[in-house]
Amino acid sequence: MNAAPADQIRLLDVQALDTRLSQLAHKRTTLPEHEEIQRLEADLAQLRDLLVAAQTEVSDTAREQTKAEQDVDQVRQRATRDQGRLDSGMVTNPKDLESLQSEIASLAKRQGDLEEVVLEVMERHESAQERAVELGGRVESVGARLQEATARRDAGLEEIDGELERVRKERETVSGAVPEDLLKLYDKIRDRENGVGAAKLYQRRCEGCRLELNITEVNDVRAAPADEVVRCENCRRILVRTPDSGL
Repeated sequence: MNAAPADQIRLLDVQALDTRLSQLAHKRTTLPEHEEIQRLEADLAQLRDLLVAAQTEVSDTAREQTKAEQDVDQVRQRATRDQGRLDSGMVTNPKDLESLQSEIASLAKRQGDLEEVVLEVMERHESAQERAVELGGRVESVGARLQEATARRDAGLEEIDGELERVRKERETVSGAVPEDLLKLYDKIRDRENGVGAAKLYQRRCEGCRLELNITEVNDVRAAPADEVVRCENCRRILVRTPDSGL
């Protein structure tokens, strides 16, 4: 294939723009905020689950406390009634009197046991409330950090996308001045060779594979007409000759 030396050199400009596009695409997918957001989202989901569990425990212990206090009140009311009967002197039968006194003692013990239950439930309820408040604060804090990281990511993506658009337009303009058959060959090689289709021959070394040409290869390139499109014998990329090629 033949192409004017100026067109071959212009191919290096296209390559530089394609390399920049690849770098920007990589940068877009590897922004540190991506990993940070993923981690914060996982932390936030876990904290929200824990918060729901704590809030559920708050509700459950509140109902349990209400029920326990009602049980205490019922026992207290019954004990008050029995004590009233005892104090009124209406019960005179020794057997009934003994039974009433025994029931009052039993109710007192029952009330004491139930009051201990109330205290235990109250402690669990207060602990659950404290846990819910703590988790609520952590959810709010992580949520704020997630929002801030998302804003940073979006700003970074916007900046990268703006540069991508600018470079794409420049690439379109520059590649439009390259002969179609040469550009087609370049694109084919670039797809196959890890994004690099054309490389400068600098001081007898291919800048694509970074290998120096042997003397036979140097002589072949030196003997080739200026408009001949030469290829690196090692990587098969297009070798673009410049005044710095060392020929």
